[in-house]
Order: sequence, then structure tokens, then C-alpha cells
Amino acid sequence: MSPARLIDGKLAAAEFRARVRRGVDELVARGQAAPGLAVVLVGDDAASQVYVRNKDKAAHEAGFRVRTIRLPATTTQRDLLAGVAELNRDESVHGILVQLPLPRGLDESAVVAALDPGKDVDGLCARSVGALWSGGAGLVPCTPLGCMHLLERAGVALEGARAVVIGRSQLVGKPLAALLLARNATVTIAHSRTRDLPAVCREADVLIAAVGRPELVRGAWIRPGAAVIDVGINRLPDGRLAGDVAYAEALEVAGWLTPVPGGVGPMTIAMLLGNTLLAAARRALVPERELAPWRSETA
Repeated sequence: MSPARLIDGKLAAAEFRARVRRGVDELVARGQAAPGLAVVLVGDDAASQVYVRNKDKAAHEAGFRVRTIRLPATTTQRDLLAGVAELNRDESVHGILVQLPLPRGLDESAVVAALDPGKDVDGLCARSVGALWSGGAGLVPCTPLGCMHLLERAGVALEGARAVVIGRSQLVGKPLAALLLARNATVTIAHSRTRDLPAVCREADVLIAAVGRPELVRGAWIRPGAAVIDVGINRLPDGRLAGDVAYAEALEVAGWLTPVPGGVGPMTIAMLLGNTLLAAARRALVPERELAPWRSETA
């Protein structure tokens, strides 16, 4: 069969971010303030520093008002929660992102729970999770939202499809399962204790790997013609980046495939911008359908 069609996350993210910028311009033209995004970075984790810089740059380019709050690793739980409470009260802030992971000794779940659900642009608080599973109007975690956008943009049929998600994290696996169910796919969540994982994967019309284990998914695990979304990004001992899927093998079997890098990664920041614009529109009582760049053109 022909090699898989690559799903270009860089191009999709660039197009989406341009739509967000148009949405911001429309919001401002209505006399509303530009979306305000506050990013809280605690400590000096190198990867987090890079992510935050990239988010800041993308948000500025989209016309947002961006505030980055850098706190030392010695910040106490009490002080961090007080800072979150202050941002919750700040009317100029529409979206709050607390960069994870937090330094040791800080309770991430307590910090997430303290966020105003209307400003929780990572979509991780309990109310957002409940809204996702019940079909409500909460904010959705950015990486799963990006995966769905890539599938829809590629024209992958989801209704009635058998979808397998490898990974059951709160950040990716579980919300992705909810989104796929909402599109009428039949969903299996696989994990480290799944029996005969290769056989489960071979049943999938849509296979999504989000486990953080380099090249776990081999070509022989993939049903010919399946859509394969690789969420993983792993640094190998030789310095190369690899996904959770054996790329060269998958390329010969899959129908669609996201590369690593350049697949899902760029979509995460794009969806963060979309969520922040959505939060700003809701706070301004602007009808979502009139400012909806986070929705795919085919949805």
C-alpha cells in the first residue's frame, strides 16, 4: 500500500493561530478588551522555561495581553494559592495557565482546583472535566483538542470508528476518550496493564499513542490504513526526538500519521490560544458562534 499521508501539525497550527488572531480583532472591534492570559511559572525547570517562552510569543502574536509571573522554586503552597486567587479576581485576566509540573513539595491538584473554571484554559479543574464528560460548556484540555482538530482537518471519519487511546492520563488520554465518544466513535482506553496490547491496537481505525515511551507502537501493531496520532515526544540517548510510535514502520502501514516533531506539539499552544479567546468571549457575553476559531471548519 502507499505510504501514510502525513498530518502537518505545523501548518494546521499556523492556520488556526491566524484564525484566533482574526477572532481577537473581531472581539476588539466590538469594543471589548483583547484576551488577557496570565502564565504562572514556578521554579527553573528548563523544559518549562522553553514552553512558557513559546506560549508568550504565540500569545503576543495573536494580539493577547500576556502576563508571565515567574516565582522561585521556594514559593510556598500558601503563596501560590494566594497568587491564583488574585488572578481569579482580576477582570483583565481571561485565562490562567499554571505551568506543570510544579516543584517538589507543591500540591498540583490543589492549585488546579483553586482555578476559576472560567479561566482554566488548560481545562483540568473538576468542573471542566465534568462538563467535558456531560457535554457541557467547559474548557477542554489543549492537547486532546489539538488531536481532534488534526483528525477532523485530515478528513478522518470518526462516527462509528473504532478508536484506541493508549494512555489514561488526566491531561491527554481520558479527555481524548471523551472527545472521541462525543463524535460517536467506539473507544477503548489501553494502558500499561492492558492484556495483549498489540492485538488491541490492531483493532483500531484510529490509534492514538500518549504514553511517553519511545517507539512503543510498532508497525505490526497498526491496522493497515488506520489513522495514527502520536502524542509522545521523547529525547533519545543520542539527542534525537522520537514519538511513541515507530515512525518509519508506521509510515508503511498507516493511512494517516502525525510526525514527531511537527505533529501534535504545535497544536497544543494553538489550542491554548483558542481556549483563551473562548474564555474572553464568554466573559464578554459575545455569542460563541460569532467568534469560534477553535472550531474546525468541518465540525
